[in-house]
Amino acid sequence: MVNYIKLIALGLVTLLALIAANYARDVAYLVNAVTVALAAAVAFLFVLRGTGEASKTAPQNEYLDGVVRAGVIATALWGVVGFLAGTFIAFQLAFPELNFDWAFGYMNFGKLRPLHTSAVIFAFGGNALIATSFYVVQRTSAARLWGGNLAWFVFWGYQLFIVLAATGYILGATQSKEYAEPEWYVDLWLTIVWVAYLAVFVGTIVKRKEPHIYVANWFYLSFIITVAMLHLMNNLSIPVSVFGSKSVQVFAGVQDAMTQWWYGHNAVGFFLTAGFLGMMYYFVPKQAERPVYSYKLSIIHFWALIFIYIWAGPHHLHYTALPDWASTLGMVFSVVLWMPSWGGMINGLMTLSGAWDKLRTDPIIRMMVISIGFYGMSTFEGPMMSIRAVNSLSHYTDWTIGHVHSGALGWNGMITFGALYFLVPKLWNRERIYSLSLVSWHFWLATIGIILYAASMWVTGIMEGLMWREVDANGFLVNSFADTVAAKFPMYVVRGTGGIMFLLGAIIMCYNLFMTVKKSPAVEAKNHLVPAE
Repeated sequence: MVNYIKLIALGLVTLLALIAANYARDVAYLVNAVTVALAAAVAFLFVLRGTGEASKTAPQNEYLDGVVRAGVIATALWGVVGFLAGTFIAFQLAFPELNFDWAFGYMNFGKLRPLHTSAVIFAFGGNALIATSFYVVQRTSAARLWGGNLAWFVFWGYQLFIVLAATGYILGATQSKEYAEPEWYVDLWLTIVWVAYLAVFVGTIVKRKEPHIYVANWFYLSFIITVAMLHLMNNLSIPVSVFGSKSVQVFAGVQDAMTQWWYGHNAVGFFLTAGFLGMMYYFVPKQAERPVYSYKLSIIHFWALIFIYIWAGPHHLHYTALPDWASTLGMVFSVVLWMPSWGGMINGLMTLSGAWDKLRTDPIIRMMVISIGFYGMSTFEGPMMSIRAVNSLSHYTDWTIGHVHSGALGWNGMITFGALYFLVPKLWNRERIYSLSLVSWHFWLATIGIILYAASMWVTGIMEGLMWREVDANGFLVNSFADTVAAKFPMYVVRGTGGIMFLLGAIIMCYNLFMTVKKSPAVEAKNHLVPAE
């Protein structure tokens, strides 16, 4: 217990030091780079020495679940932060006066928007993927995590990355690339952490006691490897100086745009799809207490998805300087993605064959099933929007925002919530979740919130696109940009309301998980290595 307290104290002190360093503005960048290097060395040595003593005496026939528990807590807390930021900026768009010059001008929409996207995708989603992958690979391999306390380095190193990125956004230290805003020194730190993550995951698979590699691990592994490749290529840059944050991108012009959206769409394809499919293929069968409907289909789903998804990015660049053949290639591969995506959706839903009655009594499986439904819907909508004729209406409008959030909140959010509800009783040795009634409240608040959000953005996006292309008899535009902004106001209020409901559901979840640990009846620990589950 003392070692855990030391680890937490070290993490908190380092995080506070990094935040303070960032507020030094220009000097912050050098300080951040040096601090990251020192934090890496200190944290690594501390983990090896501090918790290493405990690990020598800890039973080696038990799973390493402490880091998974920490990941569950981080996922829930970062989720609330990300949803709160998103709800606030939604109202900033509806009511521009909320962008007033407060907190030294650091809280306007332009600075909070990347903080929101990174908090939801990388802080909430990233911690969920790291925690669940560590849990799943141990259970399906019947092996303890490889590398001893290297997994703890991955966890704390990733939290450092999140704070470095977030404080950089607020202070203006970004390279202005969608989903890749952190500057060069933060990218270097994430690379170190990600290599350690890959080593832990692959090392565990190599030393597995189960000869078969379960399909969920293939999805997790493809996510880890591909994200590493995307991160390295898209962030190739030359620092202007070691004393400053700014860097010059290796790629420029249309090549930079092509590289960025090869990265950006595959961040969706592998971070927000492949990784979470690994989650689906483990937790849905476990919660439903049924085997995967078709294991053969899951393998086809995997190989088809990873070979096709990687080519879809150029559909973001229709009607730009990118050659037509390249954007057409992206469009064709996007449309072909319908097949493996819906094959995976059908496989997930049909896993409940013979157990559909659980939807009436188990709100956790209900949450997982609705997530698969949103996965199917968003993977239909995305390819449709990639078609050039549809894209001419949808691009640059709020329709795109509705699509992104139906996938991110409906698919990624709901499957993560279901996984957290599954994991907490098992990780803390509790008989059951504290309140299924609160889970049901969370389900309905989140579902209605997503529907309000996505539907309002579909309506306002299509309206926006039609207003932009409306011309009079002389060929002049009928509506100004300001006219479209005014017309969208009611839908922006509806979107903010949906965000409040989703945020409230997440807060209820945090309370429910906390009370599960504090109040639910304890059961005998089942942490020993057993044949693969």
